[in-house]
Amino acid sequence: MPEWANTALSVVASIYMSALKMMIFPLVFTSLVMGIIGIGDIAKTGKVGLHALLWYTGTTALASGLGLVLPRMLHLGKNAHIVATNTQVEAATFNGLLDTLQNIIPSNPVEAFATGNMLQVLAFAVIIGLACLAIKEKADPFVNLCDSIYQISIFIISKIMYVTPFGVFACIATVMYSNGVDTMLQLGQVLLALYITFYLYAFIVYGGMVKFFGKYSPIQFFKDIAPAGLNAFGTCSSSATIPISLKCASEKIGIPEEITSLTLPLGATINMDAVSILMSFMITFFATALGIDLSIGTMVTVLACNVLLSIGTPGVPGGAIAAFAALCPIAGIPTNQILGVYISVNTLCDMGATCVNVIGGLFNSFETNFAF
Repeated sequence: MPEWANTALSVVASIYMSALKMMIFPLVFTSLVMGIIGIGDIAKTGKVGLHALLWYTGTTALASGLGLVLPRMLHLGKNAHIVATNTQVEAATFNGLLDTLQNIIPSNPVEAFATGNMLQVLAFAVIIGLACLAIKEKADPFVNLCDSIYQISIFIISKIMYVTPFGVFACIATVMYSNGVDTMLQLGQVLLALYITFYLYAFIVYGGMVKFFGKYSPIQFFKDIAPAGLNAFGTCSSSATIPISLKCASEKIGIPEEITSLTLPLGATINMDAVSILMSFMITFFATALGIDLSIGTMVTVLACNVLLSIGTPGVPGGAIAAFAALCPIAGIPTNQILGVYISVNTLCDMGATCVNVIGGLFNSFETNFAF
C-alpha cells in the first residue's frame, strides 16, 4: 500500500489502542474490588487467587520447557547467518522472586496508576477489596462508587467494540507494512515453527483441559473467546484486551464476574505461557545459529529465570524485549550480536504470543470457576 495509506491506518490504530487503554486501569481496579466483594469471604478470595497463581506458574514452566526442547529437535538456526548489530536495549534486571514480591506493594498507589505498573495496581486493588470486606457496611459508599465506575467502564468498552474490526485491521496492516515481505521470508521457517508451537500448545493443553475438567467442547470454547484472541493478535496487548476478555468470559462462557475480575487481570500480568515459549524458542534458535551449546544445566537455569521474569512482564506491545535481553547473558549469548535481529521480528512473534496468552488467561478463569 502507499505511504499515505500506512499513515492513515497508523492514526486509526493509535486511536483504537488509546481508546482501549483509556479504560484499562479503571476497569481492572474496580472489577477486582467488586469481584472480591462478590466472593464475600476473605478466605475464599485467597484460595481463588492462589489457585490461579499456581496454575499460571505451572503452565508457564511447561511452555518454557517446550520452547527449549522443540527448536533443538528441529535443528532450527543450524544454517542461519546472524549479522552483529549495535542495538542497545536496557535489560530487565533479574533480581529473584523475593525482590519481585518486595516491589508488589505500591508505596504510592497514584504513581502505580500513572506509570502503568499493573502488578502494583492489582495488589492495591486486592488490599482495598479485602479491607472493604472487613469493615462491611462502612465501605458501602466506596463500593457503590466502584460499582458505578465499573458500569461506566463496561459501557464505554461495549461501544469501542463496535469499531474493533477496523482497529484490529489497522494494527495488523501497519505491522505488516513496517516489517515487509523480505523480513517475513528470511525468518519464515522460524516464524512458522513458532506459530505452530503456539497454537498446538493452545489446542492441546487448553483445549484438552477444557474438555477434561469442564466437559466443555474445545471448539465451542475457542469460538466463544475468538473476539478476545483476535483483538490480542491485532493489538499485541493482553492488558488492552482485558475488557473484551471479561465480556467474552461472562457473556459467552458464563463465568461469574467475581471469578473473572480476579483471574483475568492477574493473568494479563503473570500468565505469559506463549511469551515463555517465545523466549525459550529464540534463545535456543540463536544459540544454535551462533554455535553455542546449551547444556542441560543452562537450559534448566534459563527455564527457571524465564518463569520468574514472566511475572510482571508488561502486557503491552514489545513488553518482552527487555526480558529477552536479560535472558541472553544467562544462556551465554552475546546480546548485542542478536538483539537487532530479534527486535526486527518481535512484533510478528508478539502477535501470536499475545493471542495465546489471552486464551490461557480465559482458560484459567474457566478452570478456576470449575474448581470453585
